[in-house]
Amino acid sequence: MAYQTILVHVDDNPSVFGRIGVAIALARQGGHLVGVAPTGVARALHPSLPPGQSDPTLALHLGFLREQAQAALATFTARCAAAGLTSYEGRVIDDDAAGGLCLHGRVADVIVLSQSDPDQGGPGLLADLPADVVLHAGTPVLIAPFSGERASVGQRVLVSWDASREAAIALRLALPLLRHAGSVDLAVFDTGPGSHTVAEAQAADPRAWLARHGVRASFAIHPLANKRQHVGEALLALVAQKNADLLVMGAYGHSRVRETILGGFTRTLFESMSVPVLMAH
Repeated sequence: MAYQTILVHVDDNPSVFGRIGVAIALARQGGHLVGVAPTGVARALHPSLPPGQSDPTLALHLGFLREQAQAALATFTARCAAAGLTSYEGRVIDDDAAGGLCLHGRVADVIVLSQSDPDQGGPGLLADLPADVVLHAGTPVLIAPFSGERASVGQRVLVSWDASREAAIALRLALPLLRHAGSVDLAVFDTGPGSHTVAEAQAADPRAWLARHGVRASFAIHPLANKRQHVGEALLALVAQKNADLLVMGAYGHSRVRETILGGFTRTLFESMSVPVLMAH
């Protein structure tokens, strides 16, 4: 069974074309596609005025932001129509991007975002949008690289497996994609003496469980090239070696208020990803 509800972030950033392409590829498997265009004004900041009163400056500003969001949605709907999709909709929401996508994404099966482009600059919260949504939404997030478009996603899937809670959640929530994949490779990284990762990953080998869900997968242990190599770097190298077009992994980190704190492994993938990455926390 495919993802039944796919939510994609819609804005006027150049990376929107890549993420819409990924979302359309998922919707072609049989799901309903929802394009969400936030105005950027947090719902918690909307003033509560007495009945009969209004703020004309705020109304003018909100009107401008809604027009921008509607224009972005027009591009989204045109792409969906051109792709021949029959089940899609667009929504303009009065909210900031992170809060709005998390809220609406809680009734979706997957959220599609773009990797932050370091050359685009912008406010800190916007730059950390993927990490914020991954940690707060409670829904798997498929992050598309900020450059390039893809006609398909998930034909050759690489799964980072260490038997952790986060990896298990990501693997379970990736099942709709794994069932459509041509190949699925489970990769375990041996970080050397003192690490229990390999033993735990072998004890919780998911291949039999995946097979009962109709997914055939390979399982391999990969030693790091040297003591200085990080798991994130090794994983990216393996993605290139396997010519994978999708990476599945758990997201490690926590947050307090709106400050996002991620482990080095996850941060490496956010910054250097070369293929779409499905993350769950």
